[in-house]
Amino acid sequence: MITANQLRAARALAGLDQKELALMAGVSLPTIQRMESSEGIVRGVIDTLNKVIDALDRAGIELISDHAASQGSGRGVRLREAKRP
Repeated sequence: MITANQLRAARALAGLDQKELALMAGVSLPTIQRMESSEGIVRGVIDTLNKVIDALDRAGIELISDHAASQGSGRGVRLREAKRP
C-alpha cells in the first residue's frame, strides 16, 4: 500500500514531475493526478499501482511500509509519527 503523500514525496525525491512518472509507469497523467490527490491510501487497479511502484523503483525510490526496515542503502527520508507536546 502507498499513500498519496508518500507518492508525492517519492516522486519529488526522484526529481520527476507527474507527466514523467506517468510516462515511466505507462499510465495516464490524469491517473497520477488522481492518485496524488486522494485521501490517505491510494486506491485503484492493482496493476496500475504496481506499474507506478515499479517505475519509482527503477528511479531509485524504495517505498518503506509502516514499521518496516529499509532494505537499501543511500540517503532518504522517512516519515514518522509526530511527537505531541
